[in-house]
Amino acid sequence: MSRPIPAGLHFVATPIGAARDITLRALDILAGADMLAAEDTRTLRHLMEIHGVALADRPMLAYHDHNGEAVRPRLLRALAEGKSVAYASEAGTPLVADPGFQLARAAIAAGHTVLAAPGPSAVLAALTVSGLPSDRFLFAGFPPAGTGDRARFLAQWAQVPATVIFYESPKRVNRLLDELSQSWGKDREAAVCRELTKRFEEVSRGTLGALAFEYSGRTVKGEIVVLVDRAAPVAADAETVEAALRRALDRGSLKDAAAEVAVAFGLPRKEVYQMALKLDAGN
Repeated sequence: MSRPIPAGLHFVATPIGAARDITLRALDILAGADMLAAEDTRTLRHLMEIHGVALADRPMLAYHDHNGEAVRPRLLRALAEGKSVAYASEAGTPLVADPGFQLARAAIAAGHTVLAAPGPSAVLAALTVSGLPSDRFLFAGFPPAGTGDRARFLAQWAQVPATVIFYESPKRVNRLLDELSQSWGKDREAAVCRELTKRFEEVSRGTLGALAFEYSGRTVKGEIVVLVDRAAPVAADAETVEAALRRALDRGSLKDAAAEVAVAFGLPRKEVYQMALKLDAGN
């Protein structure tokens, strides 16, 4: 017999690989909520079947980035009627590089209770096994695919005083490691976590340069998390900054190169931009 679930929107974390990585409370919510919603209803149905949770005659709606605006009003109506609504993304914790943010905002704005049933998260699992500092960390999500946007995206996190965590497509992880090695420095400690909690789980640790070499030309499959340690303090003498600018100019535009180096050394962007102009003119 399912337990009564409080009215409100319940975000339920689900396994990222091993089906047994689910909490008893999550199962209670899935068994007792008045309405269920999922990024992928087939995945949630299968998970419930594994754990013997019956859907019965309760509605289960697909809710994802492509249909959110159309489906959200129905979920909000259920909340307004005093019902309990459980939402699960395809895997892991909703809202963390997964749908759910707009639903949470709308529910909060309407005065509904929003609750979390915490559990699996690829971000935290990767941080746990990476061997990198965990006192401070920043989850940066997926880097953009476009070259210019990607360079600017990576530059803004280069000097964050924390372990930086990325998700990346297996088709682009080789590219990401090469870019990070070139722009952040080949000696920075890093880790690549693949297929966490699954049969072919793999964790590679080393410097960015070593990992870029290890993954070069390799065909990679599965879910990928890349983690990079914070940068060591760098003395920003003119010669060091100029050398970094020359390398950055070889890879991209003058503006992007100046922004990247300014962030890397903690210098004013205008000052570095002027240096870049002089170097570019000299070439």
